[in-house]
Amino acid sequence: MKKSLLAGAAAFLAATALTPAMADDIKQGGEMIVTYKDDVSTLDPAIGYDWQNWSMIKSLFDGLMDYEPGTTNLMKDLAEDYTISDDGKTFTFKLREGVKFHNGREMTAEDVKYSLDRVTNPKTQSPGAGFFGSIKGFDAVADGSTESLEGVTVVDPYTVKIELSRPDATFLHVMAINFSSVVPKEAVEEHGADFGKHPVGTGAFSLEEWTLGQRLVFKRNADYWRAGVPKLDQITFEVGQEPIVALLRLQRGEADIPGDGIPPAKFLEVTKDPQYKDLIIEGGQLHTGYVTMNVEMPPFDKLEVRKAVNMAINKDRVVRIINGRAVPANQPLPPTMPGYDNDYEGYPFDPEGAKKLLEEAGLGDGFETELYVYNTDPNPRIAQSIQADLAAIGIKAEIKALAQANVIAAGGEPDQAPMIWSGGMAWIADFPDPSNFYGPILGCDGAVKGGWNWSWYCNEELDKQATAADSMTDPAQKAEREEAWRKIFISVMDDAAWAPVFHEQRFTMRSERLGGPDAIFVDPVHIPVNYDYVWAKDVQ
Repeated sequence: MKKSLLAGAAAFLAATALTPAMADDIKQGGEMIVTYKDDVSTLDPAIGYDWQNWSMIKSLFDGLMDYEPGTTNLMKDLAEDYTISDDGKTFTFKLREGVKFHNGREMTAEDVKYSLDRVTNPKTQSPGAGFFGSIKGFDAVADGSTESLEGVTVVDPYTVKIELSRPDATFLHVMAINFSSVVPKEAVEEHGADFGKHPVGTGAFSLEEWTLGQRLVFKRNADYWRAGVPKLDQITFEVGQEPIVALLRLQRGEADIPGDGIPPAKFLEVTKDPQYKDLIIEGGQLHTGYVTMNVEMPPFDKLEVRKAVNMAINKDRVVRIINGRAVPANQPLPPTMPGYDNDYEGYPFDPEGAKKLLEEAGLGDGFETELYVYNTDPNPRIAQSIQADLAAIGIKAEIKALAQANVIAAGGEPDQAPMIWSGGMAWIADFPDPSNFYGPILGCDGAVKGGWNWSWYCNEELDKQATAADSMTDPAQKAEREEAWRKIFISVMDDAAWAPVFHEQRFTMRSERLGGPDAIFVDPVHIPVNYDYVWAKDVQ
């Protein structure tokens, strides 16, 4: 991460010691208003997987593990403690006692097992099921042979044991992502498919109101187990707000955070205005924006076509469209991620070379296709730039600009979206490890209905190599593991599974009345904002 972000995080962690001076400055109470253009798709932690609902879900639910606010450092959450066996395959978690769900019932080890069984059950159609592939018995659950993970055992009401079929260097990170959130069985069964509209967790906030197309209201969980959290009494998420309107409302003091970010059309104007200098926040993020090509849909089943698309896109122009807030990408991993190959040059911008590849594929006259895109600026403009690049080599791409949830749904269907521009939706790391840029978006486990591998790329040999890399749990194997991942991602590029375009920095704004270090407003894990640790300055 950028040094400025880590410095902010360190300052925040120091502040959370709740010194007497801080106690005087930060009072309980107040509220904030966050604006979004589109409504929220779901608040079910087993299902929700987009920029908009990720941090909302994190504020409603807890898992066994989490991250220190504003950082990528793991910390214990619902787990009071844990032990790992010498062979790295058995994790035993001791749970905190007295933690209550929003419905008033105490959370126990049975809830942990139920939640893991549920998220891996194919009936749930969780896009995150593949994260749990190392748990013993996962394959039997995935193929429908059973509905209970053999490797998850309730030892007693406050102890759960999780056995893996293989060592997994990422497992504690997996226990910190939203998909591992603990949910109460009775609430899920009561609401069924509508649990995502009636979420019940153990988190710092609970859902008070959801008026579709208008607003969601979160209220403070007065019984939250973590002392001093949260500070705000209420968060209102107002939807249906165009980003330009949202910015004007913030400037007039009518809103506190523009959830969709600073509108690109206003970016230079706002960032150069001295009155907003202290309200604009920049943070690093583990991000890659890319164009997917569905390898199961002709003509993208031909390698030459996919390589041609990689060579057709003018990435420098795309970066200029977003005011230089990114660097061009030539591989899936962002530069700050372990495993990034500094020596790899990638596909050159070469329209003439791209045309020759299309000729080799028997498509010298070009072809027609569709490019799906999230309909919030700047993504339609980026799609138009890519559309022009493709047209220059004979590919006529019709742009289909839809709400975020609709684009995600299209990508999760095997034969609906031939191409997708991922911007505004994917991919920012769920956890700081190269495997997270493979399994969900490039691995075979992600190439399933409802999944996020929108290229439907499945290379079983690379999956084996990925499993072997994640089985390297010994710290002495760190360099070897990074090299293994480096080779995997270059192999992905050899197959041109998709076209990396850029790695983006994150910018946001906050109102003057909100308190909190910059790190929680550009939190690398609680994306985009760690709502639990924001406070209001105007509380009397």
